[in-house]
Amino acid sequence: MELVANHGGKGTITLEGLKVALVQVGRSVYIKGGADFYRQIAGNAAAELLQGKWLKAPTSDSDLASLSSLTDLGKLIDATLAAHGTLSSAPAARIDGQPVVGVSDSAKSGTLYVAATGRPYPLEIVKTGQDAGKITFDRWNKAVKLVPPAGAIDASQLQSGH
Repeated sequence: MELVANHGGKGTITLEGLKVALVQVGRSVYIKGGADFYRQIAGNAAAELLQGKWLKAPTSDSDLASLSSLTDLGKLIDATLAAHGTLSSAPAARIDGQPVVGVSDSAKSGTLYVAATGRPYPLEIVKTGQDAGKITFDRWNKAVKLVPPAGAIDASQLQSGH
């Protein structure tokens, strides 16, 4: 994911083995998945209609809020770091050759790694166990151009039957 604080983000994620492209610009989130993704969230008829197309919804849409939060730097950090258990130091490590310090939360089975030299930017969050995954932060202060995908289908029109 490429994120711009207070503006949005873009990238590709994998949810339960299904790849989904996300773009958030302002208060709108755009989602593009394959037929299997759309079938899972909306059924067979929607999967045929939406396959390979962008779906647009407000970031406040309750059905898509969890996805849109992945493109909002503040929400992402709050969701991954809030409500933690007991914290402890993680063993010394390197991420892409850079020395990092880690803070582990055994209750959530996760570790936050922060650069040990230079600016102390978060570089990676690693979660182990049943919900294992990794978020890498590797382009701090690099320019990101956020553009709404053309031709997106408005999710509210689908829900109201228009």
